[in-house]
Amino acid sequence: MRPSKRLLVVAAVFLSVVSFSREARAERKIGILMFSEEVRYNEAKNGITDRLSEEGFSEPNTRLIVENADANKARAAELVKKYSAEKLDLIITLGTSMMIPVAREIKDVPIVFGMVYDPVAAGIARDMKSSGNNTTGATTIFPMGKVIDILMEFRKVGRLAVLYSPGEKNSETQLKDLREIQHIYGIRIVPVPLTKKEEIRQILPEVVRTCDALYVTGSNLVDSQLSTIVDMATKANVVTITHLDDLVTKGVLLGVCSNSYQNGRLVGEKAVRILNGAKPSSIPIESPKEQFVMINMETSRAGRFRIPEEFMKKVTRKVH
Repeated sequence: MRPSKRLLVVAAVFLSVVSFSREARAERKIGILMFSEEVRYNEAKNGITDRLSEEGFSEPNTRLIVENADANKARAAELVKKYSAEKLDLIITLGTSMMIPVAREIKDVPIVFGMVYDPVAAGIARDMKSSGNNTTGATTIFPMGKVIDILMEFRKVGRLAVLYSPGEKNSETQLKDLREIQHIYGIRIVPVPLTKKEEIRQILPEVVRTCDALYVTGSNLVDSQLSTIVDMATKANVVTITHLDDLVTKGVLLGVCSNSYQNGRLVGEKAVRILNGAKPSSIPIESPKEQFVMINMETSRAGRFRIPEEFMKKVTRKVH
């Protein structure tokens, strides 16, 4: 074969390989399911898409299908059926209430979750080292002792009310974790179950009258009524505290938090490993390594809270 012809053949083979490679990448379909429009879920989604894009998994090579359940469990169930039929390469979920139905129904597609407090307690994974199934992900869990430590440095409390929703695994687990350590700190954890928004105005006045602080869990109901909760507590000079950064931004006084965007980037990192051939069960479940202390200065001023000088040295983020 003449050199010129040989060169043409090699070029043709190279182009066909490149073309095949591009087509293969174009076939990537990733579904992202968010339980609601909460700020933390959107920040996590941005972290996910940024990390995927850095590794080349973005349009036009990769198709992202993003849906939101609007904090509706019936809608979430519909989306699970839709995504099950989509023939996706990977499913990413945000929120415990979204992940649970996905994990229960979809067993033949890799799933990576984010913004889940405790996947083991929620029945999603066998343990943190290996899910033992088709899932892995990033959690928001960290020792509740850190929350109590910061609370006690801000103000000594005797009774801590925990606002949670029965049936929501993440908020139930946070309550359980706090109850397990109450004897260490000599405080009393007061469970405040909330199942509908009307209960908040009925129950909360007595709660803020008899408790020194309120712990705000990741309950969807609690989140939706946050302004009412914060307003009542602040007027009574009762401290509000949480582990979720977006809730501090929206008014909760104190937060011991991990970053939602970084949680998303960690999810994206695990998604990349799966798209490159790893099995979900071989990838440990982790949480972002750094936590930080937040304070909402506007809430502090409104409630005329006295901020200890030593406490402010530990604050890494202020919301003005």
